[in-house]
Amino acid sequence: MAEPRMIDEDRATRLLSAARARGWHLATAESCTGGLVAGALTDVPGSSDVVDRGFVTYSNAAKTEMIGVPPDLITEHGAVSEPVARAMAEGARAASGADIAIAITGVAGPGASEAKPEGLVWFAVATAGGTRAERRDFGALGRQRVRARAVETALDLGLQAVLDAP
Repeated sequence: MAEPRMIDEDRATRLLSAARARGWHLATAESCTGGLVAGALTDVPGSSDVVDRGFVTYSNAAKTEMIGVPPDLITEHGAVSEPVARAMAEGARAASGADIAIAITGVAGPGASEAKPEGLVWFAVATAGGTRAERRDFGALGRQRVRARAVETALDLGLQAVLDAP
């Protein structure tokens, strides 16, 4: 089996540069990626002036305790859902005071269900201008590839949010 491709460092660098130009600080809230987005960002030298913190909220309890995701929201919609992704991004932004927070929740696999198949990932990005969420269906690429694609997508969505901000 071929090794999963490494995260393109240029993505992280572009996001950091755009946030730095605005004087913004960034936080992450990650479930299925387990801190890989924060890791990709902090792999870039000089990232400490932009990256504030990362929350690894792998369990439902962590989502609630660390970033205030309401337990009823998780019960009603499931951890892998648009409402939970939005609440994760908004909660991470509120808990950190960051200008932008990027959240990811998904099914990297194995262990998917018909309703939530392997490769289903929800993303949300929260800024002062609001919160945007997006669903991606990467398919059954295998755990490492789904996670790598999720990190790349999160960095791209974060960059787009910084560039689109007024």
